[in-house]
Formats: sequence, C-alpha cells, structure tokens
Amino acid sequence: MSMLSKSLQFLFVLFLISSCGPFTKLEKSTNWEELYNGANKYYQEGEYNKAIILYEKVLPVIKGSEKAELAEYNYANAHFKIKRYIESAGYFNTFFRTYNRSPLAEEALFMHAYSLYLDAPDFNLDQQSSQEAVAAIQQFVTRFPESASYERAMEMLIDLEGRFEDKAYSEAQMYYRLKDGLFPGDFYRACIVNFQNFTKDYPESKRNEELSYKLVEVGFGYARNSAFDKKEERLKEAISFANTFYRKYPSSPYLSKVKAFEADTRGELESHLKLKKEYAEKTAEAEAKALSEAKIGENNN
Repeated sequence: MSMLSKSLQFLFVLFLISSCGPFTKLEKSTNWEELYNGANKYYQEGEYNKAIILYEKVLPVIKGSEKAELAEYNYANAHFKIKRYIESAGYFNTFFRTYNRSPLAEEALFMHAYSLYLDAPDFNLDQQSSQEAVAAIQQFVTRFPESASYERAMEMLIDLEGRFEDKAYSEAQMYYRLKDGLFPGDFYRACIVNFQNFTKDYPESKRNEELSYKLVEVGFGYARNSAFDKKEERLKEAISFANTFYRKYPSSPYLSKVKAFEADTRGELESHLKLKKEYAEKTAEAEAKALSEAKIGENNN
C-alpha cells in the first residue's frame, strides 16, 4: 500500500472517530438536562460554537424555568465571544427586556451597547449602526448612572461622537473640493450650509477655526459668481462671515487671508453697487424717454 493511500485511510479513520465523538452524540440527545449541562460545559471551556448549538436545542425546552436565565445570558455572550456582535446585541437586549430585575440585567444592557459599539464602522462609512450604538449607550448610562461600567460607556460615547464629527468634517471637505469643478454654484452653497451646520453641531471642535476661514473664502467665491440680482445680498453675507471670524478668532493665523478676502469682497460690492446705480439710472432715463414719446404721440393724435 502506498504512503498516499495509508495517509488517506488514516484521515478517514480520524473522521469516523470525530464524527462519533462526545459532542456529536450529545447534539443528537433528547435529554434536555444533558443538553443543558453540556452547553454550560462547552461554554465554560470556551467552546462557544458548540455551546451555541446546544443552547439553541435546549432553550425552547427550558424557557420560563429558573435555568433559562443563565442559559440565555450565556447564549448571548457566546455570540459576543465569537465576534457576532449584531447577534449578541440583539440577544443581550432581549435578555434585558425579559429579565430586567436580574442581577445580570445591568451587565446585559451594557453588553448590548458594547456589542453595537464594536460593530460600528469607521467614520467614512454609513453611521446608522453608530447612531444605534449611541442610543444604546445613552439608555445604559441613564438607567445605571452608578454602574462600574459608567465611565467606560462614556468613553465609548465620546469615541462615537468623534466619528460623527470626522464624518461631518469629511463631507464638508468633499463639498469644498467639488466647488472647483464644472458646476461650482451648487457646491458653493453646499459648502456654506455644511460649514455652518458643522459649527452648530460641534461648537467645541478644534476644526471650527479652519472652517470659519473657509466659510469666508467660499462666501466670497459664491457671491462673485452669483447672478446680478443676487450678488449684493451674497457679497454682504460674505462680509458678515468675515466679521464673525474676527470676533471669534482675533489672533488666528488665518487673519491676513480673511482680511484679503474681505477687501476683495468690499471692492466687488462697491463695483456692483456702482454698476447697479448706473443700470438704475439708465433704466429710469429709458422709461422717462418712453413716457415722453408716448405723450408726444398722444398730443399729435
């Protein structure tokens, strides 16, 4: 017999032995006490996948009994241990709602929030699950303000809020880059809205000074490229952005650039008002001339 044949035969024998092992026999058992004890044993030994399989078989049978409480907590935690965070979040939440007077209720609610936190994506991805994590953490700190896990929960909350800030800043910067494209008008306005919303949503952010400077820059660019009938209003808005910047950041390294933009804006406004006046005078002259000619026509008739 060749070495290859011997190796294959040996592997086949191992497979047969393993397929008839203790777990396989236990999995086929209809004795719920055996299943319950086996699930707990595998859980304690860190064999979480096996524990999950056995808990799933026994939980419907022991539901409502004294043993169900620990089994359901272990079932949720086994999913957490193998990094199935969405599933563990759901099971911990179900445990808390079912056993909210349990000694394990506080830990279950924290683990519900922690599971969602660990599943939350990086800032550059959709933050819907992060919002769910924030809601869960807020629920925990409100329900258990004296918990030993309170500080840890608050750290998680701060981290998630930092991700939201990073996301908002990234979106603001995206519109800032797009303003130099083929159709800048909409992106100029989007920049203004995003910069203002960022400051309102994150008033303590260290990025506000930079975005306030860029608001002046974008405000001037938006006004300069506006239609004639909207230009005056937008130029004045850009000047107000500069005045707000001076008030908030009188010692800013961006100060000289803001002053340059303000000077350009005021120059543009002066030229626009002069042109507007000339246009108004010419319009009035044309209207007076037309009225005069109409009167002459009436008199001739």
